[in-house]
Amino acid sequence: MYVLVKEVAPDIGLATIYRTLDLFTELDLLKRLDFGDGRNRYELNDEEFAHFHHHLICVKCGKVSEFEDDMLETLESIIAKKLNFRTIDHQLKVYGYCSDCQNHMSEAELEKLERMAHHHA
Repeated sequence: MYVLVKEVAPDIGLATIYRTLDLFTELDLLKRLDFGDGRNRYELNDEEFAHFHHHLICVKCGKVSEFEDDMLETLESIIAKKLNFRTIDHQLKVYGYCSDCQNHMSEAELEKLERMAHHHA
């Protein structure tokens, strides 16, 4: 993103960009996302879109993909009925291996990693 901004406004500094991102987050224009890798990511804070917006995170290369689906709606209904908890939003993060990383790994290696992940869970 910094490279794109520099093309339009070459005099702008990185600190200014971070301050602007923080301001937009405080104003609820942006939502800061944390995928546990120490890098902040941001997306537009569109409430209607956010409810159906989920992320696939590759634990090997770090690539983050987005997908839209409201498959958690049924789970929200169950939570509301069984636990008397009214959900206003949800976010799903799915960790695994993207297709590119899978293509570079053997089936045995993938199965071993899956077994290790289930063992630590």
